[in-house]
Amino acid sequence: MSKNVTEIAEELVIPIAKDMNLELVDIEFKKEGKNWFLRVFLDKPEGIDIEECGQVSEKLSEKLDEIDPIDMPYFLEVSSPGAERPLKTKEDFIKQTGKHIYVKLYEPMENEKEFEGTLVQFEDDIATIEIRIKSRKKQLEVPFDKIAKANLAVTFN
Repeated sequence: MSKNVTEIAEELVIPIAKDMNLELVDIEFKKEGKNWFLRVFLDKPEGIDIEECGQVSEKLSEKLDEIDPIDMPYFLEVSSPGAERPLKTKEDFIKQTGKHIYVKLYEPMENEKEFEGTLVQFEDDIATIEIRIKSRKKQLEVPFDKIAKANLAVTFN
């Protein structure tokens, strides 16, 4: 089986990101309207700036041109994942402990499939999330394999 575009891009971008002390957060290859986009999301603890995105874009573009894995026109975008960055790996959950997150589950827990709250801890593949139900707080233990999607959530106080 041949590798898909995102797998190839990941193999090419990881060494570039590592050299620049950046973390690969996500890669997507998708069609929007009639155009295809290869999007690479990178970050580092203090945040990534536009110059770093430009440097990665140039280096990755050269590598992609060398092996030419995409047989259609596309746009390459390299950017920060933004304030609502996705949480994809167990390491992401561990790093974001104490932060406000949004999770969507594959199947309901407590009659709900979506929760927003504070990630209290991530241990033994269980995310403990403190949620608010009206005026009271409750801790919910969510197994990692039940999480369909998760990301940081912006709160306005």
